[in-house]
Amino acid sequence: MTALRQRKGSRGKEPPLGAECQSQQSNCCTDHHPEKILHSDWSWGAIIWTSVGWSVSVGLGLLCCIYMATLHENDLWFSNIKEVEREISFRTECGLYYSYYKQMLQAPSIQEGLSDLIHDNLTESKRTINLLQRMNIYQEVFLSVLYRVLPIQSYLEPVYFYIYTVFSLQAVYVIALYLTAWLLSGSWLAGTLTGVWYILNRVDTTRVEFTISLRENWSLPFLALQVTAITCYLRPQLTALQQKVMVWLMYVTTFCFCLTWQFNQFILLVQALIIYTLDCGDFLTTTQVTTMYLVQVCSLLSVWLLQFCNSMILGSLVLSFIVAALFIRHCQPGLKTGSPLVRLAKLLLHSTMVLLLTFTINYLAKKALQLRSDEHIFKFIKSKLALGPTRDFDASLYLCEEAFGLLPLDTLERLAGTLLLYPYALTLLLLSSMLAAAALQNLRPEGGSAEERKGGGEVRAAAFRPDVAYNLLHTLFYGLLAFSTMRMKYIWTGHMCAVAAYGVCGKELWTLLLNTLSCNSKVLLRLVRHTVPLLVIGCLYYKFWPKLMEEISELREFFDPDTVELMTWISTKTPQRAVFAGSMQLLAGIKLCTGRVLTNHPHYEDKDLRERTKQVYQVYARRSPEEVHDTLRAIGADYVVLENSICYEQRHSRGCRLRDLLDLANGHIMDGPGENDPDLVPASHPRFCEAIKTEEAEVAYGALFTRTFQNKTFHVYRVKKKRKKSAKSSTEPSVTQ
Repeated sequence: MTALRQRKGSRGKEPPLGAECQSQQSNCCTDHHPEKILHSDWSWGAIIWTSVGWSVSVGLGLLCCIYMATLHENDLWFSNIKEVEREISFRTECGLYYSYYKQMLQAPSIQEGLSDLIHDNLTESKRTINLLQRMNIYQEVFLSVLYRVLPIQSYLEPVYFYIYTVFSLQAVYVIALYLTAWLLSGSWLAGTLTGVWYILNRVDTTRVEFTISLRENWSLPFLALQVTAITCYLRPQLTALQQKVMVWLMYVTTFCFCLTWQFNQFILLVQALIIYTLDCGDFLTTTQVTTMYLVQVCSLLSVWLLQFCNSMILGSLVLSFIVAALFIRHCQPGLKTGSPLVRLAKLLLHSTMVLLLTFTINYLAKKALQLRSDEHIFKFIKSKLALGPTRDFDASLYLCEEAFGLLPLDTLERLAGTLLLYPYALTLLLLSSMLAAAALQNLRPEGGSAEERKGGGEVRAAAFRPDVAYNLLHTLFYGLLAFSTMRMKYIWTGHMCAVAAYGVCGKELWTLLLNTLSCNSKVLLRLVRHTVPLLVIGCLYYKFWPKLMEEISELREFFDPDTVELMTWISTKTPQRAVFAGSMQLLAGIKLCTGRVLTNHPHYEDKDLRERTKQVYQVYARRSPEEVHDTLRAIGADYVVLENSICYEQRHSRGCRLRDLLDLANGHIMDGPGENDPDLVPASHPRFCEAIKTEEAEVAYGALFTRTFQNKTFHVYRVKKKRKKSAKSSTEPSVTQ
């Protein structure tokens, strides 16, 4: 297993309102003080102040980038380890994605490399698949082409070009969060506080330093940029040109986000629900709602075309929901008219019709497309909500992983330790109550529609700023998602920093507090808004700077000799076209390090692949050698790799170990003390991964399998062909193709 140890030595390589409006601003969230440059104030003071703000944003972004790169180097001693060790450090699915970058660079030409990806027969044995359709690997293709055409080959290794690009995206992420906080609060001090919080809460805001190739590390910076573009688009008094620029920015960032992550449709579904909620609350104009919906649709369809008409996109819930929402809205033009009770009844009917039409369209689309690729995700959701069977193997694989469980409470403790949780919670409470009050006000006939409020300055003071409303619902919705599934916290925590910084540096919280104390004035408000964030930053510096210095001074190194030995043996002792079966995580590394053919892999968004993975995993179940042999030969396996860490797993509790999931799926009683469901029966065969290693297994297993490699962690067996039974054992086996 991969481990880190202490190093022992070198081993080689808003503009102002009228006086009447200003008197009401403390209760309405309308005091919008955007950057003066945006509204064509080209005074020297505005230019200098804005330039300082931009410079700080870039500096914080670069600081985060260098910090992550330093942690990565210090944890692995990446610059000093061998190439095979560098590749092994790309864990699980990260190794699979990086292998395609490596494959493109090794291809004789870009055209041949693309052809190999479109007609790939190495990732899944006995199958030819289109990787550009199946997986989100355009980023690897783009980087490989960029590396080929740029004159950098002589002084920058391909692996460093790759990881430095990913770390640079972290700088983009921090800058996007910085700009969002700046736009919301009108002060770049909020952006500074956002960046500081993001870095100090690294454990909960990102995991890029040890999962470099993970799709979310590519996509979340673009999602943050999209939120920044939406925030700017929803600001009042933008010119027509500025609106068009923001719409194009929303499209480009949404497109890049969708192109780089296979779970884009589910994240955009939550965002579509946010837009729908704001529309129902009458916080957005019809034009804004329709534009944002269409940006999502155009982005998804663009990705659909680039991914060779990937049916998962057309069958996604978000597309069905947007079509249903736009259609029902068109059919109900009088939705926002009448008394409050009448409007509430209309909204309830409207929402019911949208949901029914959404599920109808989605059901028909999946039937027409024969789409089953995302079944496992809905099985997981059903099982998580206790609405479906708990013995489903695919759903159980997710449910038993900590990353897909509920958000641990220690996460909140860490966020409170950096002074992030308290201002965030207070801001959330205040803004939520103000949003609810504004929504009730909008229900009244005299409240007017969003279009009327946008056109009438005398009523504008009673409105809740749409950009603030969007960001509030964004953090609420994705916060709920994070609490339900821990892995999704990385979408929430970064934006959480921006919302908390807006609470500290924005006018709403301080105006309310100073009014409560009957001491509100413009001078005092400005003093508080600038002093408090500086005090918070100073406190964070005093508390955490020594810890950061200690963290980046701790030097460790990559240490996984058993996996290195396995990869070296496979590379030197097996044929180039040999087919390997095993766990998804290990096989991704085998493909990257050795280029051998795989039976299965970690990219789980395919029905047939999930079935094959379950078949391969029978080597850890109670199955007869004949059953296992027939299964492996049917999928073309020449070698099978057994891992002691899976066969004798102790990491998970009983009922969540892989062997337990297989026993339950097969209807067998689980190992060890504990209760079993009454319908489970004892297995008629011993556990394959255990029995094959015993001395008594020579007769029953020797005719079908030959051990060709072993160390403390791995056992590799050659899968014989039944028609070639031989008593002679070979220490250097070859594979007959």
